[in-house]
Amino acid sequence: MRLLLTTLNAKFIHINLAIRLLYQYNKAHEGLAWREFTIKEDKDDIAKNCLDYDVVAFSCYIWNITQTLEVARKIKALNPQIKILLGGPEVSYDWSEHIAREEVDYIITGEGEIPFQEFLASYPNTTHVKDLVQKVGGEVLYFQQGTIFDLNNYAHLNPYIDDDDAELRNKVVYIETSRGCPYKCEFCLASLDNKVRYLPFDTIQSNLFYVMQRARTIKFLDRTFNVKKDFTISMFSYILEHRKPETVFQFEITADIVHPDIVKYIQEHVPAGVFRFEIGIQTVNQKANLQVSRKQDFDKTSAVIKSLENKIEMHLDLIVGLPLDEWADVKYSIEEVFKLYPPELQLGFLKFLKGTPVREKYESHGYVFDAAPPYQIIESKYLSKDELLQITYLEEALEIYWNKKRAFNTLKYIAENHSIFDFLLGLGKYFHTHYHFHKHTTDDIYDALHQYVTLNFKEDSLLAELVALDYYLHFKIKPKSRFIEDLTQKEKHTIIEQKGLDYQKYRYIMLPVSFNYNELHSNTQLQRAPQNLILQYNGVDMAKVVIQDSPHHFTV
Repeated sequence: MRLLLTTLNAKFIHINLAIRLLYQYNKAHEGLAWREFTIKEDKDDIAKNCLDYDVVAFSCYIWNITQTLEVARKIKALNPQIKILLGGPEVSYDWSEHIAREEVDYIITGEGEIPFQEFLASYPNTTHVKDLVQKVGGEVLYFQQGTIFDLNNYAHLNPYIDDDDAELRNKVVYIETSRGCPYKCEFCLASLDNKVRYLPFDTIQSNLFYVMQRARTIKFLDRTFNVKKDFTISMFSYILEHRKPETVFQFEITADIVHPDIVKYIQEHVPAGVFRFEIGIQTVNQKANLQVSRKQDFDKTSAVIKSLENKIEMHLDLIVGLPLDEWADVKYSIEEVFKLYPPELQLGFLKFLKGTPVREKYESHGYVFDAAPPYQIIESKYLSKDELLQITYLEEALEIYWNKKRAFNTLKYIAENHSIFDFLLGLGKYFHTHYHFHKHTTDDIYDALHQYVTLNFKEDSLLAELVALDYYLHFKIKPKSRFIEDLTQKEKHTIIEQKGLDYQKYRYIMLPVSFNYNELHSNTQLQRAPQNLILQYNGVDMAKVVIQDSPHHFTV
């Protein structure tokens, strides 16, 4: 029996660990192969690449299930004798609608290692296979077992041994050290497996060493990497001992339980920029947290983030739409979390994943959600359709201006002196009205920001200057003059001559502003102090500011 393990990844840089594990664990089976595609590839081409197999097994998630089923239909149209097997989190719960489809023959629910191995060994006589949904004589047969795979079986197994080294270098490589999560957050599938199980430590280390020699971005899949202090520190130590300088590592961290010894270790040993922490804050509203069985001390979370921000790149997450989270609560959460100034702040909307308690209890909170993946909230008792729509505008503005690092100075000043929630909400609405969120130019981005500030913040003249500064700092090559006019060539030439600036090697823009640049990020209230800011461009790095203390006195 020839079987293809495959999936449709969301992006080219992503890879699927699950099909690699299943392949390596069953490699001795003759006729077993694996291959990856992406959701944007032509579906007819994908189907044609699957025709040499008796069974095609797809790894399914909310981001690829629609495209996966389309490919399955095309495979069946080309060859009805090919069997389609689905597995993964998206089909492990509420699977009845999928097995009823003509293009689906089998579904493996839950952890796939044991049922997949039994399927390979038994095919086509699979009626006894545990956790396998199948059609037999016009009826659906399901021998539910809820099998738990012993991760010690993965001792000495390297899921990436057959990957091309060059491919790994250009992709995000995933490492699994454990399964399960100690928490019970009702919106998360990980809450259904509360027992944390670890792979053999020497296998974790050997696989990590292997990918560290090849990959530049390594992401750990553990839901709470820091649940065990000694394990966390030992892994950090191993990484620092064997890593290559250009490699970065990303971990999901629960910040309010980070042990002081971990903080101490990071400050003493971890170079800045090597580790990225993804921290799911979700909401600052304690009532909402408790409603979804979630525990969090925001004060402790904030303290840990601040204590590590000099070493760790922080990626913080918020969820809009949790039970008991009303408009004012969402605003408060965004205001408070933004003031931590993470390099990336992701604002997501509650999704009703199959199998999660929040989906099962949706009626009690008046939830309406999209029936199609990703099952996103439409409205609830706490947020209307219109309110949720408005927050989507805010989310777009947050992504364009903060996460893409296009208006750092402007938005930080807003957060310190105005309401960042109101500002991003208004900016998002303005952008939606006058431009296009998914088809715009760099000029559009800064035009929208400058226009919005000019129209709505006439009393705060500093803002327009900060918009101009953010515009000029966004480029590696000297851009065209906008918003604040560059000094004249004669004035610039005089300064260049006086200070011996290298005009052959660099290009310069000199901006007259009315604030003290030295105090831009040290004081919430900027002092009025006329200055000429000199921005230097080398064509490789982002623009660099050289500060002129006054129009007549220059220092570097």
